[in-house]
Order: sequence, then C-alpha cells, then structure tokens
Amino acid sequence: MTFPFTSTTLVKDIVNKLPKASDVFKKNRIDFCCGGNIPLSKAVSQNGLNMDNLLEELKIVFEKYEHVEKDVEVWTESDSNTIIDHIISNYHRTSKEELTMLSPYVTKVSRVHGDNHLELLKVYELFYELKKELIEHMEKEEAIVFPLIRKFTDGTIENKEEAINLVTELEKEHDHAGEILRQIRSVTSDFTLPLDACGTYRLVYARLEALESLTFMHVHLENNILFPRYIA
Repeated sequence: MTFPFTSTTLVKDIVNKLPKASDVFKKNRIDFCCGGNIPLSKAVSQNGLNMDNLLEELKIVFEKYEHVEKDVEVWTESDSNTIIDHIISNYHRTSKEELTMLSPYVTKVSRVHGDNHLELLKVYELFYELKKELIEHMEKEEAIVFPLIRKFTDGTIENKEEAINLVTELEKEHDHAGEILRQIRSVTSDFTLPLDACGTYRLVYARLEALESLTFMHVHLENNILFPRYIA
C-alpha cells in the first residue's frame, strides 16, 4: 500500500488512520489531540521540525504497522454508543484510578525533594489542578453529555443546541487539560530525571508520562472521532 500522508494531511487524520503515529508526534512534541485539526506542514513549522525527517519517521511506522489489525483506540467506523462505552471503561475508569493512586507519590516526592528540585513544587501544583479538572470533566461527561449524545444518536433528543454547546464546552476543557500536561512536560524537561532521583521520584515521572499518553488518546477519541459527528 502506498504511503498515504503528505504535508497537507491533517495531524488528527494521520492518527485516525495510523494510531502508532501518535508515538512519533509525541516524541516531536506535536499535539495530535487538542491541536490535531491542522495540516502536518503547520505542525512542523510551529515546532521547528524538518518535514522530510518527520515524513520518514511516519513512513517507517506505516510500513511496520500497515498490515497489523487496527489499534483498539481507533474507532472511526464504530457507532457512538460503542465509543462512549469504550471511553468510560478504558479511559474514565483507568484515569480516575491512576489519579487517585498517583496522588500520594506526587505529594511525597514534592515534600521530600522539593527544596533541592523546585520544579517538583510546580509539578505538585499542576498535577492537582489536572486531577481536579479531569475528574470533574469525566463526571460531567458521564452524567450529562454522554446521555445527551446517546439521545442525539437515537433521535430522541429534545434540545440539540444544548448538546452541541456542551460538547463545545468539553473541547475547551480538553484544551486546558492539554495545556496543563504541556506545562508538566516542560517543567520536568520532558520527564528528565536528575542524578539523585530516588525510586519514588522515578515512579512519579514514569507514571505522569503514562498518564499524559492515556489522556491524549482519551481526548483524541472524543475531539477527533466522537464529537465531530455532532458539531460539524
């Protein structure tokens, strides 16, 4: 199969067709979830990258995975109810659990090492801001927005404008969560560990980076696959 992407392909469309491209974008600090609705050329320009090099990276991934069954995170052909159930089961539940479990470790590391590594104090602040925002966001989705989308899908919705406004509001919340994650990555210098990092320090950075990936795929599913069906 011919390599299908060019400089004019939208970033979100590349991830929709080739899920593993998200790893390439993450490495190159290209936002594919909240900021994915731009052509690859613009993402390259914004991040000071080389287009030929990036296309070569994507081509390597494409050639490796083009014959592999599509990643479970990509649901472009699934109905909305199936996507919603998948998001709740595989992203909401997992995110809530991880945010809860990671909290004491973030607190401990900032308390023990914050005097010598001031960035950890900022990480603490940003993490708890992210935790509050994501939990409130997911609760809103499950209690209000997802039920409206289900009604939208089966044709029983009474106020379409209300649903569209709520979906638009969720996208703005995604943008803010993405900005918090970008700040965490920036203040930690891409999760670079200092020489004196203890086991808990290492654990926190590893799990923060994993949480970032989880959140990005969560947002990608909603922003680039589910929501456009209702706010196009």
